[in-house]
Amino acid sequence: MKVAVLASGGKDSTYASWWTLMQGWSLEAMITVKITGDDSMMFQLQNTEIAEFQAKSIGVKWIKVNSSGIENDEIHDLEDEIRKYEGDLDAIVVGALRSDYQKTRIERMCERLNLISFCPLWHHSPSEHMRSLIEHGFDVRIVSVSSDGLDENWLGKKITKESLDELSFLSKKFRFNLDGEGGEFETITLDAPHFKKAIICEGEKNWNGVRGVWNLTKIELSP
Repeated sequence: MKVAVLASGGKDSTYASWWTLMQGWSLEAMITVKITGDDSMMFQLQNTEIAEFQAKSIGVKWIKVNSSGIENDEIHDLEDEIRKYEGDLDAIVVGALRSDYQKTRIERMCERLNLISFCPLWHHSPSEHMRSLIEHGFDVRIVSVSSDGLDENWLGKKITKESLDELSFLSKKFRFNLDGEGGEFETITLDAPHFKKAIICEGEKNWNGVRGVWNLTKIELSP
């Protein structure tokens, strides 16, 4: 099975790439949609360039797809790029958790491309998923926050057992999704079980009093 993973650089798509390799499949490429506009209904906005370094660490091809993020256009931008590899792929794997909007559009795209669509994390328990990341050695950092209860101190923070306990308490108090599926926060992954080298990065906090972003200023693979 020749597979490509839609890779934002975040925790879920990184987990999906690891899951792909655990199936014994051939991971042919990591595909990242780089949003050039201000918003997207489907794809992560911040720091997606980290996916290029993830692909290098894993040892697979990285494909970047530029898109304005305009609704309906972005899925067609992705489809047009994947079509270039017709015959070289059997399936697409995505890390969607509960977004019917994203899952449905990816499945329809795969039908048009005669590819299989896999969504291994679909409806996983938020708590179990987050704890599984920690237990399996994923180095996950929060790079944006946009929910009550999450302040600038979370920007750049690593998800550990202790910080997850705190995040879990806040998610219950302020009623946001523990796994960030509702857009309450976004992540990047700097290390994982299938990485040959960890990723080293530096960033700067940009906080407006309500929401914020940890903008990466330096990215490199460890020696």
